[in-house]
Amino acid sequence: MTKGRWYLLYVSSGREERAERNLLQRIKYLDIADKIFEIVIPKTKEIEIRSGKRRTVDKKAFPGYIMVRMDLDEHSWEVVRNTPGVAGFVSTGIKPVPLVEEEANAILQRMEETPSEVKLTFRRGDNVRVTSGPFVDFIGKVDEVNSAKGRATVMLSLFGRETAVDLDFLGVEKI
Repeated sequence: MTKGRWYLLYVSSGREERAERNLLQRIKYLDIADKIFEIVIPKTKEIEIRSGKRRTVDKKAFPGYIMVRMDLDEHSWEVVRNTPGVAGFVSTGIKPVPLVEEEANAILQRMEETPSEVKLTFRRGDNVRVTSGPFVDFIGKVDEVNSAKGRATVMLSLFGRETAVDLDFLGVEKI
């Protein structure tokens, strides 16, 4: 069994890394590594298509929150609470309440999973430019998006009339 319980901390949104760094420094300098064991910024992986390239990016699952695994006592509570960038513990009363172990494990498990679907930068009705294939540099409007197949139906003007063309997500970009 692992030591400590997981607690959720409020931090300034967008400054999770800074709060983590400050807390790590305080743990080191106040020599309290025997009470505070692990700090995690909950993130998920997403596939994003940008400029015609498929990339896996980390996105914060809960902006403004970090998780800390620790043994809670007066001293460790004081160290965490008075760390610059940490607003406080998420709790229902005065004393911090640990996360339910299943909740914490579910969050940690979700961080390990590989993404299965693509995060799109365009949606139905958006104007897009074709970036590959026989219709390169044509501009059209997205008529339909099929995330399961990774394809989009785009209405292009060919020979003076609107024509539906089925294209891969990597072959179009939002303009």
